[in-house]
Amino acid sequence: MDPTMFRIGAIEVRWYGFLMGLSIVIGLLIMFRIVMKTQPRGGVTEDVVLTIIPFTLLAGLIGARLIYVVTNWDFYAMYPAEIPRTDHGGLSFYGALMGGALVVWFFTRRYKVDFNWLGDLFVPGLSVGIILVRIGNLINGESLGRQTAFSFGRHPTQLYGSLLGVILLIIAYRQFRRGGLPNGYVLWTFVLWYSILRAAVEETLRDNPLYIIHYVNDRLGVGFLTLTQITAVPLILVAWYILRRLKAGVQAPDQGQPAV
Repeated sequence: MDPTMFRIGAIEVRWYGFLMGLSIVIGLLIMFRIVMKTQPRGGVTEDVVLTIIPFTLLAGLIGARLIYVVTNWDFYAMYPAEIPRTDHGGLSFYGALMGGALVVWFFTRRYKVDFNWLGDLFVPGLSVGIILVRIGNLINGESLGRQTAFSFGRHPTQLYGSLLGVILLIIAYRQFRRGGLPNGYVLWTFVLWYSILRAAVEETLRDNPLYIIHYVNDRLGVGFLTLTQITAVPLILVAWYILRRLKAGVQAPDQGQPAV
């Protein structure tokens, strides 16, 4: 499939960039819908969201690209001109989380709003981003799965990843509909299940470099451990620990989450 959506003269619009932009718009619409439909919570207002969003998006993009370039340095050392070409794909989701989280933490300290509740608001948009950006990866012909001995050949890991985003979006939707959850519960549930599902499904079948164990089954198209699988372990443990504390009532909910 042609990764270029359309051209207007010298201007080229690629599917990957379009889908990324679309996921941002959808995520923002969902976030504002939640904020407008609920009573003020955790100090988060529409004005606070409008102030934080541009810086969060920029930091997330920088973090996503930085981590991807660092973990694929062999390629970018040979082709340094490709480093700023995010329209060609190549973003690390964990890098986006780290970059965005740092900016959100800074602004929550400055504006005295609750980091956990603001993090909850980002989850639907992050899930939509996973769904659409993985489709962009498919169109770009990147993030390939391992070759198998079966008739379908290579695992369509981009579609597996997109399906994981659908699952995460459903989980977040059900939690917001349920309401009465402590601030941060939606966020850390997302971190927990994204780390588990990606490490167990997508990364196991994805054609990524292996570390430590270097196990590969060429017939099934399975391999581990990838760098993402390794980094998923501490994330899973941290998310599980925080969720236990939240569930135990260390942080009590102030208002029930609204329907979305």
